Amino acid sequence: MGLVEKVSTFAGKTFTIWVMVFAVIAYIFPNHFTWLGAYIIPLLGIVMFGMGLTLSAADFKEVFRRPKEVALGVAGHFIIMPLLAFALAIGFDLPKEVAVGVILVGCCPSGTASNVMVFLARGNVALAVAIASVSTILAPIVTPLLILLLASKWVNISVGSLFLSIIQVVIIPLLLGFIVKKFFGKQAEAGAKALPLVSVISIVLIVSAVVAGSQAQLAKTGLMIFAVVVLHNVLGFILGFFFARLCGMDLAKQKAVAMEVGMQNSGLGVAIATAHFSPLAAVPSAIFSVWHNISGSVLAYIFSRMKDRKKEEKDNPLKIGV
Repeated sequence: MGLVEKVSTFAGKTFTIWVMVFAVIAYIFPNHFTWLGAYIIPLLGIVMFGMGLTLSAADFKEVFRRPKEVALGVAGHFIIMPLLAFALAIGFDLPKEVAVGVILVGCCPSGTASNVMVFLARGNVALAVAIASVSTILAPIVTPLLILLLASKWVNISVGSLFLSIIQVVIIPLLLGFIVKKFFGKQAEAGAKALPLVSVISIVLIVSAVVAGSQAQLAKTGLMIFAVVVLHNVLGFILGFFFARLCGMDLAKQKAVAMEVGMQNSGLGVAIATAHFSPLAAVPSAIFSVWHNISGSVLAYIFSRMKDRKKEEKDNPLKIGV
């Protein structure tokens, strides 16, 4: 394993630590990080390009193999998280900019880190990848419409400008990455070894920029935003899990749907908030990007120790009642 690959692997494994460390530094010394605010959208584009490099046509075969389950997972994600966000914004009587930020992160597609968490949880990775991919592709249409439906109580929403933003920062980089992998397979495979390092650096810089840009507001509302983000994420996991169970999915698929519902592409939330709303509206997404990796890791450990009793009984009928 080369040096770059070793460093990249280490960065990927310690991602949450780096985000937390630099978020604290940016909060203490905001003047050193505010200039990064101008680069949030290009940085997210880099992350999405990297995601595109990891995609292949095989990832979408699952959509045609089990369209019902993929559709249920995507529908669950785009129904549960936005409605939870709206309910929390109303229930906590959040300030306008914070409410918009919470709803914004709730309307984003599934996050790329969720697929890793599903793998660690011993869930159905193929289903998870399909749900994440489809939700990302649908995001330019679904996310602006959901934001219009749920956030227009607080601010005026321009669906057209949101659509263009998501196309620019998500779909175009994603497609470019996919095309590069398709036609330059060997080079893309070699470059993919450095992807965790590049993604970690990009997300660390994005979070640092948001924290520095809204340091004053964070001092006043940071604890409240953190509490809402934690509730949003944890309730998303719980409702996603039981939603999949009600739909008759087995345990491995329940784990996949729970992760895909509860984890968001919070980097997109940061980019949209920065471009169309305010630095404070980006804070829920920034906190979410740190928190859901912590909670996702904990949940993955819990899930990994769960066994599908129905499957065991089916595979070993003689052991029933023993």
